[in-house]
Amino acid sequence: MPGVPVDAPACANDAGSLCARVFADTHADWLSRSADSIVSHGTTVLIIVVVAVVLRYVLHRAIRRLTDGARTGRVPRLLRPLRDRAAASLREAAPQIVERRIQRAQTIGSVLRSFTTLLVYGVAFVLILGEFGVNLAPIIASAGVVGVAIGFGAQNLVRDFLSGIFMMLEDQYGVGDVVDLGEASGTVEAVGLRVTTLRDIAGTVWYVRNGEVLRVGNSSQGYSVAVVDIPVGHSADVDATSELARAAAAEECAEAAIAGKVLAPPDMLGVQSVTAEGILLRLTVRTRPGEQWAVQRAVAGAVKTALDAAGVPAPIPFRVTPPAPAAGR
Repeated sequence: MPGVPVDAPACANDAGSLCARVFADTHADWLSRSADSIVSHGTTVLIIVVVAVVLRYVLHRAIRRLTDGARTGRVPRLLRPLRDRAAASLREAAPQIVERRIQRAQTIGSVLRSFTTLLVYGVAFVLILGEFGVNLAPIIASAGVVGVAIGFGAQNLVRDFLSGIFMMLEDQYGVGDVVDLGEASGTVEAVGLRVTTLRDIAGTVWYVRNGEVLRVGNSSQGYSVAVVDIPVGHSADVDATSELARAAAAEECAEAAIAGKVLAPPDMLGVQSVTAEGILLRLTVRTRPGEQWAVQRAVAGAVKTALDAAGVPAPIPFRVTPPAPAAGR
């Protein structure tokens, strides 16, 4: 082709080719010979990047739509297949339930978004390396060895993380629940994927690793039961005393202060035990989650007042004996 230098690459002789146009503009031998490869590989890489970004955006948007609704009181789509153990009458009223829903939805959504980002960008990175002819076998083998080493070194962290995920999915406990985690018990203040924070009755804040929780006792799911033990003397009429205690408990449960905390009328179970000191009667009241202690204190006080007013004899250690008359009187 006229006008083409002697030292030009062979592809520069093809009129109208990309190689010829690049050589005419740059006079760079290596750039002209690589122009076709650069354009083809660059186009492929650009397509891979664009597809990865769009796919990540679509997946994140879908996950956000699945977790929407918690802040407005609705059950998010992501949580509908999961069990929510709160009482039906409490679900729309208690702010703790809304907070729990928000926390569960946000945590699960965050985990899913992070996983999808890692998966999409990881696959895109591998495809880009393969496009440039990089041998991926040594890289994958090295990554596997490093992953195993990190897994052994951080196995406690991985166990805490996995336990936190399953705890969230199963709704074992949430913010506001009163739980017993073994070494620590109290009210849950925060739930994370690695650590659960709770405050006990003395005000101490406990940080419990999720992987160390072997069993959970939750006093705030579904309903609670206030247990009132009533000790009386051996000479007391059991039937009459039981009816008197039940009536006093029912009257107290009808009071406005605790009526909203009670789910069912008091149930007199009867004699719990008989000892040398006296007889122990047991009465129970089904309450809303976490309200059993307030109801228990109120009912115990009302029953004690009613029994004293009726003259029901107390057990031997608590029996008051009149003082002996003074000598000469």
